[in-house]
Amino acid sequence: MRWRGWMLAATAPWAAGCTTTMSTLDAHGSAGRPVADLAWLLIAMAGAVVVASTVAMLVALFRARRTDEAPERIPVDRTRWVVVWGVVIPAIILAGTFLWGTHTLAALSASRTANALTVEVIGHRWWWEIRYPGTGVVTANEIHIPTGRHVRLLVRSADVIHSVWVPQLGGKIDVVPGTVNRRWVEADQPGVYRGTCAEYCGAQHAHMGLLVVAEAPATFAAWVRQESRPAPAPRDSAAVHGERVFLASPCVTCHTIRGTPARGAVGPDLTHLASRRTLAAGAIPNTKGALGAWVVNAQGIKPGSLMPAVPLTGAELQAMLAYLEQLR
Repeated sequence: MRWRGWMLAATAPWAAGCTTTMSTLDAHGSAGRPVADLAWLLIAMAGAVVVASTVAMLVALFRARRTDEAPERIPVDRTRWVVVWGVVIPAIILAGTFLWGTHTLAALSASRTANALTVEVIGHRWWWEIRYPGTGVVTANEIHIPTGRHVRLLVRSADVIHSVWVPQLGGKIDVVPGTVNRRWVEADQPGVYRGTCAEYCGAQHAHMGLLVVAEAPATFAAWVRQESRPAPAPRDSAAVHGERVFLASPCVTCHTIRGTPARGAVGPDLTHLASRRTLAAGAIPNTKGALGAWVVNAQGIKPGSLMPAVPLTGAELQAMLAYLEQLR
């Protein structure tokens, strides 16, 4: 029972990591599966090395001679086995692994142009700007894609080095200033796939999340039509007042709401803010309470972010929230 307890304690963290929604081993698409296959190969090799090394060590311990005996020269035939098992076979295994990894990288970098959807991903400190060329759609921190279709990601940075990583859909993509990196992804079934920045980029690196929302083609087409429209007009008096508060606040210097005079280009586009699942690049849920806290005290939620506190009275805040909640 003691040994079983130790084995469970040793394997539980690894097993738990493979069942989360950010597991490379749980691939969903033709871009993620080659990475998962390579990961399984490396895990199997590592396990085989651990087993072989443990067995060899135990055999050596049980066969060890008494310390008072004179050392014996290793026979030549045993020296050959040391060279074979210690040099030749590891070299063959490492060369094979290198070739497999190179093949995987080439497959992920190959150009997929037939019927591919192009999405631009721009890394900022600390959020993601998402653009769909030719549609007018601009959003933040969520990439919507149709299932069963290749998606070409054009990735660049607006400030420092970042890295896009959605483990279930493929490998990491470096996000480098002045360079556009290209990679393709594909989801074979609808779902929400979590991603993150995988390159340390500053104080809020850990709070630079990303969601990839894979939808049926018809659902995705409807989403594009909705997102390409200007912001809806306020539907009630509270929202009308909230729009006036927003347009009179410092928010317009950083944010855009299409269909209004707000044309800021520093922060995320807010045209359809209420349709997003999270705020602050996944740091908080997109609820009325969280949105209000973010507006008045962003530094308390995400210290170091470029979002300043907005000085509003309680009535002004409630009116602005009524307006922002209608931006769908």
